[in-house]
Amino acid sequence: MGYLWYAFAFTATLLVCITHWVYSCRKPKFNGKLPPGSMGLPILGETLQFFAPNTALDVAPFIRERMNRYGPLFRTSLVGWPLVISTDPDLSRFILQQEGKLVHSWYTESFDNVVGKQNVLSAQGAMHKCLRNLILNQFGSESLKTRFLTQVEELVLKHLQLWSNCTSVELKEAIASMIFGFTAKKLFDYDESRTPEKLRENYAAFLDGLISFPLKIPGTSYWKCLQGRKRAMKTIRNMLDERRASPEREHKDYIDFVLEEMQKDQTILTEEIVLDLLFALPFATYETTSSALVLAIQYLGSHPSALAEITKEHESILRSRERMDSGITWNEYKSMNFTMMVINETVRLGNIVPGIFRKVAKNIEIKGYTIPAGWMVMISPAAVHFNPTLYKDPLVFNPWRWQGQELNAGSRNFMGFGGGIRLCVGAEFVKLQMVIFLHHLLTKYRWTVIKGGDTVWKPGLVFPKGFHVQISERTKLYEDSPMET
Repeated sequence: MGYLWYAFAFTATLLVCITHWVYSCRKPKFNGKLPPGSMGLPILGETLQFFAPNTALDVAPFIRERMNRYGPLFRTSLVGWPLVISTDPDLSRFILQQEGKLVHSWYTESFDNVVGKQNVLSAQGAMHKCLRNLILNQFGSESLKTRFLTQVEELVLKHLQLWSNCTSVELKEAIASMIFGFTAKKLFDYDESRTPEKLRENYAAFLDGLISFPLKIPGTSYWKCLQGRKRAMKTIRNMLDERRASPEREHKDYIDFVLEEMQKDQTILTEEIVLDLLFALPFATYETTSSALVLAIQYLGSHPSALAEITKEHESILRSRERMDSGITWNEYKSMNFTMMVINETVRLGNIVPGIFRKVAKNIEIKGYTIPAGWMVMISPAAVHFNPTLYKDPLVFNPWRWQGQELNAGSRNFMGFGGGIRLCVGAEFVKLQMVIFLHHLLTKYRWTVIKGGDTVWKPGLVFPKGFHVQISERTKLYEDSPMET
C-alpha cells in the first residue's frame, strides 16, 4: 500500500509540474499591461464556468459577471488558451477590421478537429478567398435568384403539407431534417431514402462538441463529434471517389463543380480541402436556419402586433398578384422589408453564434492595455446586441427598431451574421429559406403550440425539449389569424 501511495504522490506531483510548465510557457513575456481578469486553473482555466448552461435571455452569466467586475475588456483562459473577451462595440469592430493585419481568424482545437483543419472559418488569405468563392458559386445571390428560390419554395410547400397531416410536429427537428436533406441533395446528390448510410445522424452531437474541451474519451461530446466526423467523412469520400470514377456523368451538383475546380491548372484545392468543405456545409446550413426559424415563430406567436404586421405584408403580396397561386418572385422576396426586420430582430435576440474568435498576430495596444501576440480574442455578439445604449429595451422583441436601417449586412451594432471581411457567406441563403418558410406558413397554415419551446445556451442555442406544434390549413385567408392559442 505504501508503494502505491508514493507512486500516486509522484504522479500527482509530476502532473502539477507539467501543468505549471505548460501554463508558464503560454504566459506572455512583455512589459505591457494585460486587461484585468482571472486565468482560472492551469490549462483548464475557466472552461467549466464558460460552458455552464444557462436559460437567461441576456448576456451569458459568465460574461455578464466579468463585465460588471472588470469592465468591457477582460482576460480569461478557455480550453487551454489565454483569451481576451471584448464586449465593447468599438473595440470589437476594431478587432474585426484588423483581419489579416493584427489578427486572423481562429477557432478552438476541438472545432478544427471536428469541422476540419481546412475549414473556411479557419482558412487564411488566398485559401479563405478561394473557399469563400466556391461557396458563393453555390449559395450566392445569383444562384439564389435563378435556382434556389423556386426549389426552396417547392421544398417548403411539400413539407408543410406533410406536416399538416400530423397531430404534432417537433418543428426544430423537422425543419433541420428538411434543410439537411435539401442541402445534401444539392451538394452531392445524396438521398437518405436510397442508401443505408444515414448521414444526418453523424452530425447529431455537433452542437455540444464543436466548442468543447478536446478530451478524446468515449462518452464525451467531443469524442462523439469525432466519431460522427469519421463516419460522415467515409461516406463523403466514397461519393467523391465514385464521382471521380465516372467522369462522363453530366454536371448536376456541387461535387461535380469542385471536382472540375480541382483539375484546373494552378489550383490550390486538394482532396482534403474539398472533403472538409463538403463535410462542413450541410451542418452550417441546417443548424442555424432551423434554430432561427423556430425562434422567429415563437417570438411572433407571443407578440400579436408583430404577427399581424408580418401577416399583412405577406397577404398584400398575394393580393397584388395576377394569380394568387403563382410562386414567389425575386422582386417579391426583396420587397419583404418587415419580414427582414423580424429576421434581424430574431437573430439579435437569439445570438445563435456565441462568439467570434480571432488570434492575435502582433501585440495590440488598446485602451491602455496590451493583448499579446499568440493570445486569442473573443468578440461577444450578445454583449453588443443587449447593450441598452445601442438598443432601447434590448431584451424586448421589437422588429420596428430596424425601420430605416440597413438590413442585409453586419455593422458595428449588429453581428448576428459575423462581421468584417468574414461576414457569413451563407447569410443570404439562410434569409431566403426563412422568408419563404414564413411566407407559406403565414398565408396558408395555422399553428398551435403543443409543448416545448424552452431554450438553453450551452454556449450555443439548443431546444432541450424541442418545439412541438400542430399545423393545419387555414380555411379563411385574410380573416383568421395564423396562430391559434
